[in-house]
Amino acid sequence: MKKLLIGLLAIGLTTQFYAQVIDDGMLPEVEVRATNYKYLNSVDNSEAAVSVKYLEDMAAKFDTRSSEFFEDVGDFYRVYFYIPEGTLVAAYDRNGKILYTIEKYKDVALPADVVSSVHKRFPEWTIAKDVYKVSYDVKKGSVKQYKIVLKNGKETIRIKVDEEGVFL
Repeated sequence: MKKLLIGLLAIGLTTQFYAQVIDDGMLPEVEVRATNYKYLNSVDNSEAAVSVKYLEDMAAKFDTRSSEFFEDVGDFYRVYFYIPEGTLVAAYDRNGKILYTIEKYKDVALPADVVSSVHKRFPEWTIAKDVYKVSYDVKKGSVKQYKIVLKNGKETIRIKVDEEGVFL
């Protein structure tokens, strides 16, 4: 009986030694993909609508190699991103780098510079509709513009403004 109790005690204590996890304070390794940082820097707008930022982040983080439809044929790989507020078409090279994008968003929140310049030039008019377009090219950078429909009673006019509120 004495041997049995000592044996059970020894087995009970030895299993606790294996249950300990030693934490060295290090975080697990994380792979950071920074292939599309130029795209994100070029289209970055702190006042952009949430839907715009969402699609641009999706395009920047998209992994072409993990796509089930990826074929390593040709010079580029085109991907279409859709949400109710807009569309983004991105062309990727073989390494997953964005070559160009074409973006179009309808009725997004306008930046403060755009709203103030429109109201300065057209004080009696109200903004009825707007379309935000972004074109990005890896060599040329990005071009951003707003097409706005203004109303004053029964009259309507269409104007174009860049992201800083300069009329085109």
